[in-house]
Amino acid sequence: MGQVKNAAILGCLLFLVLATSSGVYGQAASGAGIPPAQKCADLVNLKVPGSTMVITKAEAIPTAPAGTVRASGLSPDMIAVAIPSYCRADGVVDQRTGVDGKPYAIGFAIALPDNWNGRFLFQGGGGLNGSVNPPLGVQAAGDAPALARGFAVVSTDTGHKGAVFDASFMKDQLASLNFAYIAVGRVTVLAKQIIAQYYGQPAKHSYYDGCSTGGREGMLMSQRYPTYFDGIIAGDPAMRTGYSNIGLTWARVAFAQIAPKDASGKPDPTKDFSDGDKKLLADAIMKTCDDRDGLKDGMIFNVQACRFDPAALTCKGAKTDACLTSQQAGALQKAFAGPKDSHGNQVYSSFPYDTGYIVGAGGAFSSFLPSVGPNPLASVMPPSDMDIDTLVAGVEANENQTLTDTTWRNLSTFFGRGGKLAFYHGTSDPVFSPFDTLAYYEKMAAANGGADQVMGSSRFYFVPGMNHCAGGPAALDKFDLLGAVVDWVEKGTAPDSIVATGKAFPGRSRPLCAYPKHAQYKGQGNSEDATSFECVK
Repeated sequence: MGQVKNAAILGCLLFLVLATSSGVYGQAASGAGIPPAQKCADLVNLKVPGSTMVITKAEAIPTAPAGTVRASGLSPDMIAVAIPSYCRADGVVDQRTGVDGKPYAIGFAIALPDNWNGRFLFQGGGGLNGSVNPPLGVQAAGDAPALARGFAVVSTDTGHKGAVFDASFMKDQLASLNFAYIAVGRVTVLAKQIIAQYYGQPAKHSYYDGCSTGGREGMLMSQRYPTYFDGIIAGDPAMRTGYSNIGLTWARVAFAQIAPKDASGKPDPTKDFSDGDKKLLADAIMKTCDDRDGLKDGMIFNVQACRFDPAALTCKGAKTDACLTSQQAGALQKAFAGPKDSHGNQVYSSFPYDTGYIVGAGGAFSSFLPSVGPNPLASVMPPSDMDIDTLVAGVEANENQTLTDTTWRNLSTFFGRGGKLAFYHGTSDPVFSPFDTLAYYEKMAAANGGADQVMGSSRFYFVPGMNHCAGGPAALDKFDLLGAVVDWVEKGTAPDSIVATGKAFPGRSRPLCAYPKHAQYKGQGNSEDATSFECVK
């Protein structure tokens, strides 16, 4: 659970997505913008019957010119469009003192545009939350964040204060429950009430958008609060971190076992592979899998057709930069395959071979940072051996894990009322495997009428080369999934594909196709343009 940039920081980095002419930018759901029905400053006096909510601050924010607002605290990128004037209200609900003597409350911030488009967006969190991020709605919204488009946007700390991976709040029962699921539900209801009073009318449509922890929260909304949102976007979701922690530890152990020792005698996995080894590995993956989508372009779009095996690079004689040792090849095979228990059951999914792991993550899995969330393995990493059965039993006995996992599959109420659920996952995500998210999607589809029926309500997109939520040396990580989901909800236009661009390949665009299809080059036309590709199985 968390925010990263190019897999250097665990967690979710809110990233920008290219806005399209879908009719959502700066327009109300019914046409003209909707002005406030009251003054921003008066929100400090707002009371919600039956609620302990207190608005602590309400401030009118003037228009911010393009290039003057940062996309997030973890990104150097500036938002490429102007942010029109709005009212920002900060508040708390359920203030109390916890069992540890610390003050607790569910903190939130809501941005209310002066020219409202009639829509509400809940901005997902990252890591273990613990802070209220600026309510901009940049996730999956590109150069035109939700706030710039006229959405009212809310964000929350989910009930505690602390650093992004500070888990000390979990000693307190209610703080744990708030993080797990209560806070996002509470804030959703309050935000809708604030919006209705401020504008004199309720939101016409409600959306949720998040990645990593925010992706988990999006899934949570579809599973536990099926009537709250019309459209949900869940990216790289932290949906079962106990098992993903086992998977990451499994990979670290594989690399630690072949690592040279540092001065203190501890294994140093960052030296498992030289720069030459990494280039060899990246080139071999591309040679094996790149053209499966009809074009050699440094990207793997036909992800599931990639059948790369590191054993093919094993040295026949002495080690050189043109081959890998059997130990290196074996460690790669083990790490990417994922852990199995003593009965041969896959405990956590395998990872796809992609150059983003090799180049962007500092040498395959060798430089992964510690796992996040409630991690029963933290005190033993990296061990020389692993008892997978014992670790699985520990995860199953972890009460916090039971609360935060989002694997419920019955979405009949959410889908039945017309809800739309879009998943995306980077194929070079070193924190959570895209195959694990896909496995949930397929099981969820089977439980809700089958794949063909569920395509009318939910879709899954691989994002080739993208690290955790954003970035990557071979990624096109800017795409307007928010606009696509709005059109799906409000116009009935299902997103068979969405166009992606990114810094890794200036001037290039590609379609991200809804699973089980992938982008395939047509064989003619500009190979840098998305229109030269089609979605095929």
